[in-house]
Amino acid sequence: MNYWNKDMETLPMEKLRELQLERLKAIVKYAYERVPFYRKKFDEVGIKPEDIKSLEDIRYIPFTSKADLREVYPFGMFALPLSEIVEIHSSSGTTGKPVVMGYTRRDLETWKEVMARSLVAFGVTKEDIIQIAYGYGLFTGGLGFHYGALTLGATIVPASAGNTRRQIELMKDFGTTVIACTPSYALYLAEYAKDEMGIDPRTLKLRAGSFGAEMWTEEMRREIENRFGLKAYNVYGLTEIIGPGVAHECLEQNGLHIWEDHFYPEIIDPETGEPLPEGTKGELVLTTLTKEGVPMIRFRTRDITAFIPGTCPCGRTGRRIARIQGRTDDMIKVRGVMLFPYQIEKAILEVQGVEPHYQIILTRPQHLDEIEVQVEMSKEVFSDDVKTIENLRKKLEKRIEETVGIRVKVTLVEPKSLPRSEGKAKRVIDKRGLI
Repeated sequence: MNYWNKDMETLPMEKLRELQLERLKAIVKYAYERVPFYRKKFDEVGIKPEDIKSLEDIRYIPFTSKADLREVYPFGMFALPLSEIVEIHSSSGTTGKPVVMGYTRRDLETWKEVMARSLVAFGVTKEDIIQIAYGYGLFTGGLGFHYGALTLGATIVPASAGNTRRQIELMKDFGTTVIACTPSYALYLAEYAKDEMGIDPRTLKLRAGSFGAEMWTEEMRREIENRFGLKAYNVYGLTEIIGPGVAHECLEQNGLHIWEDHFYPEIIDPETGEPLPEGTKGELVLTTLTKEGVPMIRFRTRDITAFIPGTCPCGRTGRRIARIQGRTDDMIKVRGVMLFPYQIEKAILEVQGVEPHYQIILTRPQHLDEIEVQVEMSKEVFSDDVKTIENLRKKLEKRIEETVGIRVKVTLVEPKSLPRSEGKAKRVIDKRGLI
């Protein structure tokens, strides 16, 4: 197998832990001395950088949250003056002030390396033509993949997000072999190619894809793979840490390898903040070990996952995390039951006769929460008789109830009647505060 950085990616566990401790001590001291926010946080709980003597001591350091970052918007978390910052990225800020991150030249080199590792992990080489259909700009997706592919030497088609017809034309004309975009947009690309352009997506030269920036299920993976005839891999990253490239699946498709020499991971109980044992599902917390511009110490990602026990056959020694199964702030509470959109998607895709396009609508008539799931029928079912459609609706309601534990109302809608996304799909519409 080809490795981007074999020595580091296959480092014996003992050596990796020694490196992590060395870097953890250095980054804690660096953040304490250069970022007033961290100095104040540490002083409030009586922690000094020299108190960190082992990796286990990280538990005594306070968490950092997205709310903390918004309070010091825009540059309050920067460890260096802007004269040392060569690039700025930010989140969308759809739920408040955006989170702003600054990168030094060294940070960009780190980002290039971890993204190159991520691409190599699922078999990309310099012989590949990679079409990047993530947005370029302040969003980290497009440039993150661009930097990695550039470092690796692959041929880049910097298509950015949107202009779906042009995306398909580029794939066809240029012979694109690897696609990078959100999983929901991948489905739309396949649908558009077939229905609007008369092109069978399986006749394109695509052999692999890296999909992320939103939650998706194993069922969605199979749907994308079947429609394109490619292998679909999961990428994980977030603006606050570096962007895409924090973790990626390898060819085994069994968990995402975290590049642990740069990012120290923890899984905690989201309620108590206490660490959880390997294999137990909880909230992912990340600490950047080498980041200069904006170091992040124990950042609460809100993403729900678990460490996968055992070693990967690929030979990489860093820990793997399971597919992200939701976010603590995306959790929906309906009639006392906690559920994730991820669970509903899984149930929908286990039933034949519907498309992988859906919306969850929450309302509160007469002060009682109600949940409606609108699901697109397949063309074949839509042209069928009323009885068949009703049986399908009941089957979906039963399958979703078995999965999430409460009864929901399922509404079957016409094919192509729900919104399509060229970026992150909006699955949940919460109208409870509007009624």
